Amino acid sequence: MNSESKGLDDPTAEDQVESAWLSLIGEALVPHDLNAGEPAGVRSRLLRRAAASVRRHAGLITIRRGDGAWRTLKAGVRVKLLCEGAQGASVLIELSPGASLPAHRHQHLEEGIVLRGELRLGDLHLGPGDYHVSPPGSRHGRISSAAGGLAYLRGSSLGHTSQVLGELLGGLLPGAGPPIHSVLASDDGWEAIADGVEQKILWRDRDRISRFLRLAAGAHLSPHAHDGDEECLILRGDAFVGDLLLQAGDFHLAPSGSEHGEVSSDCGALAFVRGREVLPLRA
Repeated sequence: MNSESKGLDDPTAEDQVESAWLSLIGEALVPHDLNAGEPAGVRSRLLRRAAASVRRHAGLITIRRGDGAWRTLKAGVRVKLLCEGAQGASVLIELSPGASLPAHRHQHLEEGIVLRGELRLGDLHLGPGDYHVSPPGSRHGRISSAAGGLAYLRGSSLGHTSQVLGELLGGLLPGAGPPIHSVLASDDGWEAIADGVEQKILWRDRDRISRFLRLAAGAHLSPHAHDGDEECLILRGDAFVGDLLLQAGDFHLAPSGSEHGEVSSDCGALAFVRGREVLPLRA
């Protein structure tokens, strides 16, 4: 191979590119002489800012994508608990190719979003970004996944043995119960609620709303308070809540009475949010 045919996959070319970048970075660096006592002052300011951030986020719960422990529910099915509540738990559930769940009848309002792969609920085929809700008393037949899938469930009885047994026994009884509902990722229904911010309403349950929020790059939402728990899962991109960075796969819970700083996104984000209408904070 002659020198004219070498590309960036050639080690020599990679070394040349790296040297060029280091040279450019080095030329942009300007030495800065610190005055006596300045290092201690910088450290003190950083510690004060860190302490203020901890106080602002007190009570907020964030579970990063890689946090938490998976446990086996049955062969080919595993679950990771995100949070527990009086109306069921929020979990991630993963089905290996060919795995399935038996018929069951829901005790709580259960919402689900397919995050990866696919799930089949009878004749209903759900893929990434599809949303599905099952009211209390509704019945699900066998749930399966030929290719495997990962889903987020809110309002699940998983983790409570007595409730799971009750749902399995209820699944043996005839009758479908209240109708189930799905919103596919391809469905329209987006509406603008602020500059660069859109929402898609998925489900209303008395005073609570489940929705997708879509933030364009550079979009902002004002600081607000929560009159009730608010649950959020970042589906794509990343967003700042004050100075707290939430990335794709992160779960966030803001308890009732807590406050959120300005919500913004540098590169855009898509999130699932479940809670009451937020209350803007006074200036």
